[in-house]
Amino acid sequence: MRARRTRVGRIAALLTVSLVAAAGLAGCGTSDASDANTIRFALDWTPNTNHTGLFVAQQEGYFADAGLNVEILPYNSTSPDTLIDSGNAEFGISFHSSATYARAAGAKVTSVMAPLQHWATGIGVRADRQDIRSPRDLDGRTYAGFGDAGEEATLRKVIENDGGTGDFETVVLGTSAYEAVYSGTADFTVSYLAWEGLEAERAGTPMTYFDYTDFGFPDSYAIVVDGGDEWMAEHPEQARQFVQALQKGYQKAADDPDAGARDLIDANPGAFPDEDLVVESQRMLAKDYMLDENGRVGTQTLERWSGYSKFLFDAGVLAGPDGAPLTTEPDWSTYFTDEYLDQG
Repeated sequence: MRARRTRVGRIAALLTVSLVAAAGLAGCGTSDASDANTIRFALDWTPNTNHTGLFVAQQEGYFADAGLNVEILPYNSTSPDTLIDSGNAEFGISFHSSATYARAAGAKVTSVMAPLQHWATGIGVRADRQDIRSPRDLDGRTYAGFGDAGEEATLRKVIENDGGTGDFETVVLGTSAYEAVYSGTADFTVSYLAWEGLEAERAGTPMTYFDYTDFGFPDSYAIVVDGGDEWMAEHPEQARQFVQALQKGYQKAADDPDAGARDLIDANPGAFPDEDLVVESQRMLAKDYMLDENGRVGTQTLERWSGYSKFLFDAGVLAGPDGAPLTTEPDWSTYFTDEYLDQG
């Protein structure tokens, strides 16, 4: 869901960190990384706790120790998958859904690690709505949404799995979706639990959340890191060094969330008016979302990839390079790889 991209949308002009100018972004030129040890990383949004491991790796010197010069490209209106596919970035943050859409459409990108192992979003309604106690109660209600191709299909399936019809009205509001639900002008939305969920509680507008997996919906990697296929094939050693340094950064953020939050804050001075919220968010991610069953970060499985991606295919929201809906289910094992991770 796009919801998690909006969580720091109120923060303007916060890229006072060591981010590079976006002169090489799509539509703005065709610059290439100057050498194989220079890696451009595209953000999906302004810096936030989805990115903590990236800034830990930067602040703690993991990239430098690997001999890499990592340039963090500030967020712009072009998606990271597009930037990677066009050769204007080597790696970037994406989502399970976005990565699936991009590769199905012909983008030469592959997920190389999953910083969050599970859905980090949930269906949110105001806690004082006594008439909405379960997803089936959302029938006939108004959803404040974000325009993602698969969000309505996902919500409909969750509601149906709970015994509802899955019929609701959608209004695409983007960053205004949360305020619409808080004010009562819309009935439900999708919230990023480790940001909007905490923010709402702290603001005195507590919410009730319905987790997709509690209603028979497949789990998903909330965010993934995509790499460019051609660049990785040409520079396998640098790709491995980068991914493992990044993995090390996310592992530290999971094992010591307070230190991870501090690295994120220090790398982005002035970006977070409520630093305690950053710490609380990172603690939640570390506790519930970042680690696999073995206590490691980044790993991916075919079962999880195929579960959610197959749902998108079955729902008819995946289009091929010609823009027409896919009629043959892809080989999901080609959409991700763990070969660059530290397997230790």
